[in-house]
Amino acid sequence: MSESLRYSDAGVNIASWNKTKGRIAELVSSTYNGAVEGKFGQFGGMYDISALREMEAPVLVSSTDSVGTKVMIAFESGIRNTVGEDIVNHCVDDILVMGAKPLFFLDYIGIGKLVPETAEQIVEGLARACRANDCVLIGGETAEMPDIYSGEEFDLVGCIVGVADKNNIIDGSTIKPGDALIGLRSNGLHTNGYSLARKIVREVAQKSYSDIFEPTGKTFAQELLRPHRSYIQVHSLMKQKLIKGCAHITGGGFPDNVDRILPADCDALIDTKTWEADQIFTFLQKSGNVENMEMYRTFNMGMGMVLAVASEHVEEVIGSAALEQFNPVRIGSVKAGTGKVVMEF
Repeated sequence: MSESLRYSDAGVNIASWNKTKGRIAELVSSTYNGAVEGKFGQFGGMYDISALREMEAPVLVSSTDSVGTKVMIAFESGIRNTVGEDIVNHCVDDILVMGAKPLFFLDYIGIGKLVPETAEQIVEGLARACRANDCVLIGGETAEMPDIYSGEEFDLVGCIVGVADKNNIIDGSTIKPGDALIGLRSNGLHTNGYSLARKIVREVAQKSYSDIFEPTGKTFAQELLRPHRSYIQVHSLMKQKLIKGCAHITGGGFPDNVDRILPADCDALIDTKTWEADQIFTFLQKSGNVENMEMYRTFNMGMGMVLAVASEHVEEVIGSAALEQFNPVRIGSVKAGTGKVVMEF
């Protein structure tokens, strides 16, 4: 008679998940507000939307994304408590550009071997960012798949749902020649360009993630894992009708994101000399011998969000207390054109 097999013989250990559920429940519950119905551990998350009646025409806005290959640095370096912030803040910014505020967030963790401490650290980052954005971590899934991921390798994906009043949705349609473009500083690479960054650091420059990046005194791991910023404070300016368009500088950099908000008869001129890129970008460009346009198409180069603002509101926006922490800078202008982004070096 053949030996009786268990799920753990195939590499999936349910006991490991049961060990960590208690701590995960505490972290998730710390994000709950009065709109959450039910409790942690149910088959689905429930959110009471009756408060949306206060809006004239509430529109749900959703987005989904992953942390990308930044997670490879996280598990190779052992620093796993910040990638949760990355995915939450990235998704918050993706819906913010349309004038939406987040309601709730769901995560998916696919991992080779579920170690309770690893799951805890990832969810710790998720919960911290959700609390900071007044967003409920309403549900998630952790899947142990040893045939897909090796060892403790993992992937992290998120989905967000927010709301905007239909009359206040920001789509760039009112942008016109003469408007100004204002950049908000990023916190390093955020969540894009890591396939190239990793290749340059490890293969070209032959650095390990534990080596010190001399300009900042941090290790390369600490420098590259700086969390993606949330720009949720911009929403207060949107409510004041001060923002005409908003671009989240993610994959595709400036050319492929700013053009998403441009009317067909407008061009965006961006003067890269108006700000100084973080030293990590300088290192990557020099070490990898990367051309200027490739850098600005791959990375955010120190600017994580671009706002289109009427010229008469530039000083008010740049000087607003809401944006003080982002060191806003006028980085360009809108001209008559054909919907192109023109980079000036």
